[in-house]
Amino acid sequence: MRRVVPKRVIMELTDEQYISEYREGKTKDIEVIYDRYKNLVRAKASSMYILGGDEQDLIQEGMIGLFKAVRDYDFGRDASFATFADLCISRQIYNAVQSSGRLKHLPLNDYVSLTADRITEEGDESQNLIEEIAGEPSSEPETAFISQETVDEINHLIDTILTESERDVFKLHATGLTTSGIAAILSMEPKSADNALQRAKMKLKKALS
Repeated sequence: MRRVVPKRVIMELTDEQYISEYREGKTKDIEVIYDRYKNLVRAKASSMYILGGDEQDLIQEGMIGLFKAVRDYDFGRDASFATFADLCISRQIYNAVQSSGRLKHLPLNDYVSLTADRITEEGDESQNLIEEIAGEPSSEPETAFISQETVDEINHLIDTILTESERDVFKLHATGLTTSGIAAILSMEPKSADNALQRAKMKLKKALS
């Protein structure tokens, strides 16, 4: 009777295990982390592209943020590496845009960012920014024309009636980041970031009413 030799089971290591081995001198292990998170870096760069900067440059900044996450991750203090990496990548890209001087006065003129559905902290879809601020329906054929007019007005109001903190929080919110992610990037308490976002929305709603 022919003997069946069981196939070798290859155990997939966790991010944390790869990082531990990398720090012990197995330098190739960082390539595994880069490969696992390259799509996240691209997604972050793409979402923050509306804030300014060349997308490829932002991807490079995101990879720098990922490297810093691998370097600085604290196994005993930080949450999962995935959460920590998300923060480091977002912060690195945001800081690159901010340091370029383009964030402060850049109008939010990306149509899709204001009309795309939002994602809540719980992962559910919510209203898009146009509906949140202006209360406009999105089912009518003429909405695209109406919304574009509203987008132009919101662009102007963002830079004239919001404080710097409110403007930064609102613009990061427009990239699709959750309030907790915004708070981490701006080194704010989540409640403070949420309050700034709500103030920004209220001011814009009032100005548009």
